[in-house]
Amino acid sequence: MSEHTQLPEVHISPRRLRLAAVIGAVVFGSIVVIGVTSRIVQARNLHQWTDEQAIPTVVISEPENANGSAPLELPAQMDAFTNAPIYARTSGYLKSWAKDIGAPVKAGDVLGIIDTPDLDQQLLQAQADLATSKANAALAATTAKRWQVLRQTDPDSVSQQSVDQYNGDLAAKQAQVNASQANLDRLKALKSYAKLVAPFDGRVTARNTDVGALITADSSGTGTPLFTVSDTSKLRVYVRVPQVYAPAIHKGDEAALDVPEYPGKSFTAKVEADARAITPTSGTTLVQLLVDNPDGKLLPSSYASVKFKIGSGALGLRVPAEALIFDDKGLHVATLDASDHAHFKTVTIRRDYGKTIEIGSGLDANDRVIINPPDGLADGDEVRIAKNPQAGKPHDKA
Repeated sequence: MSEHTQLPEVHISPRRLRLAAVIGAVVFGSIVVIGVTSRIVQARNLHQWTDEQAIPTVVISEPENANGSAPLELPAQMDAFTNAPIYARTSGYLKSWAKDIGAPVKAGDVLGIIDTPDLDQQLLQAQADLATSKANAALAATTAKRWQVLRQTDPDSVSQQSVDQYNGDLAAKQAQVNASQANLDRLKALKSYAKLVAPFDGRVTARNTDVGALITADSSGTGTPLFTVSDTSKLRVYVRVPQVYAPAIHKGDEAALDVPEYPGKSFTAKVEADARAITPTSGTTLVQLLVDNPDGKLLPSSYASVKFKIGSGALGLRVPAEALIFDDKGLHVATLDASDHAHFKTVTIRRDYGKTIEIGSGLDANDRVIINPPDGLADGDEVRIAKNPQAGKPHDKA
């Protein structure tokens, strides 16, 4: 063989070349189509995902009918059925006291005695003045009688004017007697106030004086009372009821009364009267109840909680407190229509239970209320209802 071997020449027909070119073009075109189609699908999925993410997911709640399951509970204050502050009507020094705080008393029992040395001297002077007035009146009566007799026996020696003058002097002296007697009676009345007595059966709830204390007469009742006597066999309970509940409370209705010193124990109070007027500053009416307190467990001037049983006709719809929206337009809630679009409704609050709110007006029983509506939610926006309510609550998210 020669040093250089010559390879045979391969001849490819034009037909095969064209076929190979066609196959290559088809493969390339398929690759391009698949790539473009994949990008279009990805773009479409991304657009759809973006649109879905733009629709907020919300948690909804249906309003509960407040059918009386939760009574109307309001703060109240208790006062004694009868309360009498005992003031001094005469001045002096406290000589003694007989009843201390908490002591039961009967009407007329002596609480304390005031020593009145100044008043005693005034009484002696008034008695002397009365005696002088009576002596002067007796002398004037004798003189007038004598002049009248002279006038009758010898009309020429005694003028009628002189008789009238002495009769007038007698009348003046008798008037002086009456004035002296009235002054003496006044001082005796003041002396009677030296004994401080209980005006009715009850209990001493305050003693603000002690033996030897200077006592000044207080006719205005603006100072500090020496004693206070209260009738606590019954207590008056005062509670302010919101205007919307006022028509549902009537005289004779019973209510449960709770006090913190007796947890778990309720007392029965009965509606006695109401003011029949609304206080403009609070929008409430004052209701008075009576509660029996024969054993003295309930203390006057203490605070309590009163629970009224309100009929279903006076109650509204209850929604979670997180559903309320406060802004410059007022108070409203966001609801969903049949096509899951948000709509805002203006509402009014009837009662605040803390976690739930009783709506007075503006909401229907079949409304779907959005809980914690997201910021930026506008009227007519489409929303998505959370399949897992817990996952849709903002405060549950980490």
